[in-house]
Amino acid sequence: MRDEMVDGAGPSQRGRHAGGDGPAPRPRMSAKRKQGAVLRLLKGEPIELVSRELSVTAAELSAWRDAFLAAGEASLKTREADDRDAEIARLKGKVGDLTMANELLEAKIDRLEGGRPLARRRSRR
Repeated sequence: MRDEMVDGAGPSQRGRHAGGDGPAPRPRMSAKRKQGAVLRLLKGEPIELVSRELSVTAAELSAWRDAFLAAGEASLKTREADDRDAEIARLKGKVGDLTMANELLEAKIDRLEGGRPLARRRSRR
């Protein structure tokens, strides 16, 4: 007698995923849903309850909360742009232009010298 599964699909007939025979991977959470979960935590809901409802680990929720708070802190630390910022941006552009010109001149010199550094040049007498 052959071993057959009548009620469900056998292992070779089931859809497989990268994790092997364990539970199927859950779909990715959108940023909006993560934000909602973090806000629930910040309002005082127990992390275990939110974790169970969303089927995510408490560690994931904690990481989301920490990232959320860090981003909020960073946004509060920014300062308004002033005239110095415009001058710095202008000077950085100038440095970039000069660096590009130097690199192009070095490449041109290499081509003219034919790969021979400090090639002999004729005197102008």
